[in-house]
Amino acid sequence: MPHLEAVNTPPARADVWNVSNAHCRVHYQLLAEAEPDLLCRALNLFALQFLTPQQVNVQRMDDLLTVDIVMDGLSWHRAQVIAEKLRNLISVCSVNLQVADSAWEEPAQAAG
Repeated sequence: MPHLEAVNTPPARADVWNVSNAHCRVHYQLLAEAEPDLLCRALNLFALQFLTPQQVNVQRMDDLLTVDIVMDGLSWHRAQVIAEKLRNLISVCSVNLQVADSAWEEPAQAAG
């Protein structure tokens, strides 16, 4: 029986959909019903493609969740495809996709 060997995987999956597209940092803004499994279902769309978000911020307001996800290293086309998959999830009300600016990396403090 052969010995078990560690499998070395690349840190990020190459964007084979269109390698000539420039990669960018994108910001997904989701508004959804506050369902217990929503966050798992949304993040699973990234995990299935071996992608790990740079930042995830979730806030619950009564019966709604606002989810902000920042992802680096995606082509715009690939980011749009993932946004469409997020829109198709049950209980997701809206998804806004935009190129992320560095200002979002420092979350604004809520006015008290």
